[in-house]
Amino acid sequence: MILVTGGTGYIGSHTVVELINAGFETLIVDDLSNSEKEVVDRIEQICGKKPAFLQLDLKDRKKTFELFEKYPNIEAVVHFAAHKAVGESVEKPLMYYENNIGSLINLLNAMNEFKKTNFVFSSSCTVYGQPDILPVTENTPRMEAESPYGNTKKMAEDILRDHALANSAFKSIALRYFNPIGAHPSGLIGELPRGIPNNLVPFVTQTAYGLREQLSIFGNDYDTPDGTCIRDYINVVDLSKAHVVAIKRLLKKRNKSNYEYFNIGTGKGTTVLEIVKSFEKANSLKLNYKIVDRRPGDIEKIWADTTLANNELGWKAEIGLDETLASAWNWEKKYRS
Repeated sequence: MILVTGGTGYIGSHTVVELINAGFETLIVDDLSNSEKEVVDRIEQICGKKPAFLQLDLKDRKKTFELFEKYPNIEAVVHFAAHKAVGESVEKPLMYYENNIGSLINLLNAMNEFKKTNFVFSSSCTVYGQPDILPVTENTPRMEAESPYGNTKKMAEDILRDHALANSAFKSIALRYFNPIGAHPSGLIGELPRGIPNNLVPFVTQTAYGLREQLSIFGNDYDTPDGTCIRDYINVVDLSKAHVVAIKRLLKKRNKSNYEYFNIGTGKGTTVLEIVKSFEKANSLKLNYKIVDRRPGDIEKIWADTTLANNELGWKAEIGLDETLASAWNWEKKYRS
């Protein structure tokens, strides 16, 4: 059994689907603070098999320990459960440190107690800040975080590294995601932010649907081909498959050290305006957008060198941008209707 924390969330739910498709039994643990329980039923619709589900706050140490007591056959953990809004983390740093770091420590202590040794962590390219040289490799120095959210990812990586050094049996892989977008091709699960979206593509789809009056593009005077920021946008299904590969690597003891980390992206940078144009083309519609001032905290450009993940994990991103943006629009329409 694979324990997936935060498994009703955006990336978590897609990963549960891919784990079930790969033949794994899954257990979702989620406090439902930023997701809906109906996602469990949607996963069943896609896979024909329902994952086990437990509503649980991992900040509760006692209940986290009881979880491993109740499910002794957990073989590995994929840890997504975390607050993830950059702006909110700046306003409420203590909430982010308590949740993102506190829950991780509870989880690792419980795993220690019950001798569970395989751990895949949901990390982020935010650990690189604004790098001096592009694309970023795993050897690119980590920069000071731009936000408390980014800092929790960096701190969590350090905790995993130190824990792996102190415990020879413990094995972990941190996957440093670039920008996940898109939705499952069924249109049954996708990105569903509560309130105003923080990420570009949900704002694009909500603007297209008429929920938002206008899409704001923050700045067009960056040192990029069209002046808008560059990111590495990866399809969420491709990203989810990387977790399955990482789990198999740990279970088959193919890892080369107790703590490994990999960039998970496409290896290609795309500007914000290119996303807008690709979305319009893929879905045959026009978006109402406006260029506004730069947004504080945004880095200018970043994209991944994925050579290590391609060679070591045997994984690579396969789904193109137009197909990905068509899936995002399909999900938005299906969900709203």
